[in-house]
Amino acid sequence: MNKEEILSKSRQSNKDEGLEYIENKGIKVGYSIFICVFCFIVIFNAFIGQKSDAVSALFWTFGFAENIAKYQFTHEKKNLVFAFGFLILTIFSLTNFILSSLR
Repeated sequence: MNKEEILSKSRQSNKDEGLEYIENKGIKVGYSIFICVFCFIVIFNAFIGQKSDAVSALFWTFGFAENIAKYQFTHEKKNLVFAFGFLILTIFSLTNFILSSLR
């Protein structure tokens, strides 16, 4: 390939690396904020004597989905183990939420 062919293919590509970088940065910031809000809700609920099963189920589901996606891409066993653990925690939290809501 000569220089012009490479430049032409680069221009035709719809991938904007700057935009992709900003999106990835936004996702990382979003993760951090999500974790902070989760911790705040759990601590607040502990102080007022309420359970946090609903918000915990959301948190564990998020961890499950993230690790399943990582496993599908990397095929690393640790991601599968984490996904399985998060799935168990999700089921436990959802079950507790449903049972306590029906009382």
